[in-house]
Amino acid sequence: MAKSAKSVSVVEGTSMDKLVKEGKALASIWKQTNSLKDSTKPNGFDTRLGKLLQQLKAQSTLDSGQVSRQTLTTYGIHTIDRRRRAEALWFVENEVECRDFMKASKKGFTSLSALQKAMNAAAKADGDAAVHAVKQHQADRQAELDGKEPTKLVQHSETKVSVPVTRSVMVNTIIKQCEANGLNLEEVIDDLISRLAKQERDAG
Repeated sequence: MAKSAKSVSVVEGTSMDKLVKEGKALASIWKQTNSLKDSTKPNGFDTRLGKLLQQLKAQSTLDSGQVSRQTLTTYGIHTIDRRRRAEALWFVENEVECRDFMKASKKGFTSLSALQKAMNAAAKADGDAAVHAVKQHQADRQAELDGKEPTKLVQHSETKVSVPVTRSVMVNTIIKQCEANGLNLEEVIDDLISRLAKQERDAG
């Protein structure tokens, strides 16, 4: 079932024509665009395609919020590979994290597919580390309540992933783990500050 059409101010000869022109321009060059470094520049192919799809998605009248085949055809981008469209939209919707991740990477990436795969791997590795940190925090708290010495938990890992982890990814992971485990975020932050102070004292 289609949802009620959103109130979108589009005037023939202006906004719509401009978007159609942009779509057709992108469709004519997409097979020639191979460099991720170039395609993700502010005026690059994937950035432009993602922003166009973002606008069309916001105007979608479908319950799923997806862009219909008819709309894709109207704007001339139906000939662009479906996966390429999905990746461009994903890039624009996660642009800040993507650019931070690309900047932190020493090797760089050959495509958005490779970037997406690396970011997913980093999020999983970071999530595993955060889960361990939360469990250690819980064990330390329980030891304090029981009047015992804190027990150092051992983290087991079957695989090692060498990917850059940005501060934004780390912060988001810690927040999600606190919410999932019913932990007070401020207390966790206080513990981190205390741990950092201890490390500085030990180093001095």
